[in-house]
Amino acid sequence: MSDNTVTDLRATPSHEETTDGKLVRQPPRNEEVEAALLGAILRNNRAYERIADVLRPEYFFAPEHQKIYTLIKRMIDAGQEARPTTLQHMVDADEALKSVGGSEYLYELAANVVTVINATDYANTIADLYLKRELIQLGEDTVNDAYDMDFDETAERQIERVEHRLYNLATTGEIDRGVTTLKEAAYNALVHAEEAFKRDSHVVGVTSGFRDIDNMLGGLHPSDLIILAARPAMGKTALVTTIAYNAAKAYRQFEDETGKVIEEGGKVLFFSLEMSADQLAGRILSGEAKVSGDKIRRGEIDQEEFTQIARAAQELAKAPLFIDDTPGLSITGMRQRSRRVKRQHGLHMIIVDYLQLLSGPPEKKNDNRVQEVSEITRGLKMLAKELEVPVIALSQLSRQVENREDKRPQLADLRESGSIEQDADVVSFIYRPEYYLQREHPEMRPNEPQEKYLERVQNHEQRLAESRNVAEYIIAKQRHGPVGTVELFFDNDYARFGDLDRHHGGDGF
Repeated sequence: MSDNTVTDLRATPSHEETTDGKLVRQPPRNEEVEAALLGAILRNNRAYERIADVLRPEYFFAPEHQKIYTLIKRMIDAGQEARPTTLQHMVDADEALKSVGGSEYLYELAANVVTVINATDYANTIADLYLKRELIQLGEDTVNDAYDMDFDETAERQIERVEHRLYNLATTGEIDRGVTTLKEAAYNALVHAEEAFKRDSHVVGVTSGFRDIDNMLGGLHPSDLIILAARPAMGKTALVTTIAYNAAKAYRQFEDETGKVIEEGGKVLFFSLEMSADQLAGRILSGEAKVSGDKIRRGEIDQEEFTQIARAAQELAKAPLFIDDTPGLSITGMRQRSRRVKRQHGLHMIIVDYLQLLSGPPEKKNDNRVQEVSEITRGLKMLAKELEVPVIALSQLSRQVENREDKRPQLADLRESGSIEQDADVVSFIYRPEYYLQREHPEMRPNEPQEKYLERVQNHEQRLAESRNVAEYIIAKQRHGPVGTVELFFDNDYARFGDLDRHHGGDGF
């Protein structure tokens, strides 16, 4: 080890001359910095507290330094002091460490340290050089994979895998945000409360466009993962499409009296894994023009309806709603596309229709679907936090709903993975009693009096009439607010939801 009291933070030159005079590239590293950091920790264990979140054993280049740091980490994490004296017996028992001097090397590391002030700088340098070595390895692997003539492995798939590795590398060793004082947290909460107070809607996040849903949720909040689940034919795609368009249509930017830029509504990215972009746009067009989607598809419209459609299309063109209908998309590909849209256009909300059509990360192919769904929901939550936008993901429900007398969904009905409930900030369901009541016309029971049967029929028809065009939006879990049920208006002709006002007979459209 050098006797200098100042350790050069620069990496060892990347070229070294071999015996035959040729220059050979060497991986970037700085073993003097590694030794200086280990010595600083051995001299004062408090230095470890400053770098523990930054540094892992594999970040060190020298194998002996990896082993020594592992022993130090194990000792300190166990609440014991890591000194040359306490580590001596473990180091001397390791044949690989004996070759570099064993316990004598530990004493040398500690003796050559002048100060522990630079421990954080040393750790950052070691981590940076590790990332550069990993980038070099990633580049080499990418080249080798591209040369490999495996026709089942498409270039697009390779790009997704490389992008995922790059993302993992970019987030490797991220320093924890650290503690926040109550004073800072209270100030931030006050800012959010002030923003909500100044807005007429009192919504902090992105609006859903539905009065009662916004009242229950306070808007769709950044970094939240919101699961919307239902059985087929309940209208979950119709609801989330309406939410997407409502938010995009409401988007505007303005300055308050202090000059601060305020944004309402939001720019929305819609991942439509089941329907094409044209089909999705057709649904929105049908709802806005109030012309049946079936009539539009078959061309059975008159001049007045065509005028309504054209006018609605002009309104749709103004909304910042982006649709990605790439089939078979992976969570990695979704992250890549979302970052691109945010960089190029700005982004305030992401919608995924639907979760079960996504695939997990390319390098984590697993036959266990439950585990894969867990990876997907975890990835969606990470995406929401990374881009600081709400992510709404649709999900299927298991068939056990159909076997119950009360068909209202429950948290236990979430299909394939308990991690959906665990990772989500909000879990909500759509339930339309009209759908089931239409299929449950009372049959006359054996030996049942005619009057009793007619009474049951009358009750059924009354329930059917009360449930007509009514949908229940059930909030079964909300991490930061109340749970409960909101009633919405549903128009099956236009596949469109709206606010329900039973007292005035309006639908909010």
